[in-house]
Amino acid sequence: MPSIASILLLLAVFAMAFANGSNDISKGIATLVGSGVSDYRKAILWGTGWTLAGTLIAAWFSKAMIDTFARGIVDPRFEVSDSLLAAVLVGAVGWVVLASRTGLPVSTTHTIAGAFCGAAVVAFGGQGVSWVSLSQKILGPLFLSPVLAMVAVWALFPFLRRWLLPLSSACACREAQTVQPVVSMVSGAGVLSSAMPLQVQRLVVNDIDVCRDQGFQGMGMKLDDLLHWLSSGLTSFARGLNDGPKIAALGLSVAVAFDLGSFDLFVLVGIGMGLGCLVAGRRVTETMAEKITPMTPTEGLSANLITGVLVTLASRWGIPVSTTHVSSSAIIGLGLHRPDSPVHWKTVRLIVQAWIVTLPASAGLAGAAFWLIRSVIQ
Repeated sequence: MPSIASILLLLAVFAMAFANGSNDISKGIATLVGSGVSDYRKAILWGTGWTLAGTLIAAWFSKAMIDTFARGIVDPRFEVSDSLLAAVLVGAVGWVVLASRTGLPVSTTHTIAGAFCGAAVVAFGGQGVSWVSLSQKILGPLFLSPVLAMVAVWALFPFLRRWLLPLSSACACREAQTVQPVVSMVSGAGVLSSAMPLQVQRLVVNDIDVCRDQGFQGMGMKLDDLLHWLSSGLTSFARGLNDGPKIAALGLSVAVAFDLGSFDLFVLVGIGMGLGCLVAGRRVTETMAEKITPMTPTEGLSANLITGVLVTLASRWGIPVSTTHVSSSAIIGLGLHRPDSPVHWKTVRLIVQAWIVTLPASAGLAGAAFWLIRSVIQ
């Protein structure tokens, strides 16, 4: 039977997943809301579904990411005990919850890395952290990814706008047509024929005014809005692919005590992330959608496409990037394209300050938590 300590540790993993969902759901859906394509409720439901799907799929494609967060931060000469993991989870959950309550988007990747460092230093001293591995596998990609996202949006947006703008005047509409196929039946009296009217639906892609003038039924959404929804789903899916394994890595040891397989652990993480998205995902989404820069549907779609592609590629190669950093930087890159630069720099400064403070704050919380846990055990 699992011990009380194992039960508490498993609950802490679930809490970490919940905290991640509450803060990170915004990264895939903020442009939907900010550009007026969707309201908060629909966007959050959409992002939650795709995040859960990405987390579950990650169970088969996440070995490199799990290795990085399970064994790549603490020096291999030292054991990652349950007490150390508990301290890491306390520090990480505490910081993400605090940031979510204040509406600031922070990086779960940064938070977990900082918490590992703080707990390991208190437990083993400075040599307890594998600093080379930390800088190469985690810190390097984390610092590079926002710069890459901002530059990519700034450089590619003119080309994306030229390609996407024509889609704003086209729509995918449903047209109903009535046909009367002739049905023949053979009976004792000979061959009998009858016409049975059937209603057939077909999808029509045309100029939105043409569709409206011809009275097509079920006027569909504009093509650029449809693509925006799909890109939002891609970003949310990629976020699940990238963040799910980081959290699951913290629960590997305790999963054994509960006889949980790898997929079972990812299901638990996925449920936690999904609940966090639904229950507490709106506040940070408001910051991302409304308080960085105004955006048009074409601009929001462009930022989402670039964010989704970058995070998906990073997940495929096992590179732990921050969806927070990538998405936020992509949105900032949009604002830099306007001549009057309507970027709300006060909000940007608060976000960047939160990014900078994340590492020492989570490290301090985790270090203090380990000191308390060790004091109680001794």
